[in-house]
Amino acid sequence: MLNLDKMESNQRRLPVYLLLDTSGSMYGQPIEALRQGVKYLISSLKKEPQAIETAYLSVITFSSTAKQVVPLTDLQSFREPQLDANGTTALGEALKILDRCLDTEVKKSTATQKGDYKPLVFILTDGVPTDSWEGPANVMKQKAGKLANIIAVGCGPDVDLTTLKKITEIVLHMESYQPDDFNQFFRWVSASVSMASQKFTADGEKPAELPPPPPTIQIVP
Repeated sequence: MLNLDKMESNQRRLPVYLLLDTSGSMYGQPIEALRQGVKYLISSLKKEPQAIETAYLSVITFSSTAKQVVPLTDLQSFREPQLDANGTTALGEALKILDRCLDTEVKKSTATQKGDYKPLVFILTDGVPTDSWEGPANVMKQKAGKLANIIAVGCGPDVDLTTLKKITEIVLHMESYQPDDFNQFFRWVSASVSMASQKFTADGEKPAELPPPPPTIQIVP
C-alpha cells in the first residue's frame, strides 16, 4: 500500500506568492481586472501537469492594512479571494507578512531531505507606500535572488519605481493598467510559473529564466 502521508511530506513544492495592491486607487475597472486576472491565472495553471504537481499559491493583499487572504495552497484546492479596493497602501506591512510566510510556510532543506524550490514572488502596486516600508524592503532585498525570486510590477503614472528597486532588482513598469494590460500581466505570470515548474522538475535546482514580459510591460533598468 502507498504511504500517502510520506509522499505528501516528501513532495517538493514551488511556492508562488502574489502581493496585490487593493488600495482605493484600484477602485473600479482596475480591481475588477485584478479579480479576472487571478481567475485566469488559476484556470491556466490547472491545465499544466507540472504546475498542478508542484505549484502552490498564496495571496497577500494590502490597502490600509495587509493580510494573507489565501495561505500557501495547492492549485486544486485554491479558491479566488474576494478582492475589494479601499484605503491606503500598506506595502511595508505586506512585506512583513511575506517575510513571515517565507520563514514558516516554505519547507527548508535538511541533511536528509530537500526542501521546497525557491519561491516566486510577484508584487503588484499602483501607488506609493503609506506606511513604514524601508525596513521590510531592506529585509526583502537581502533575500531577493537568494531565498526567493522577487518580481515587482509598478502600474500607472503614480507608482514609485524607486521604492520597488529597494525591494528587488527585478522591477517592471506597466504604464497603463487597463483590463487588457492586466490580462497580459497574468498571462505572463502564468507562463513564468509554468516555465519554472517545468524547469525545476527537469533539472532540479536550476530554474529557467522567466519569459520576456509583454510589450505593455517595460523592464526598469
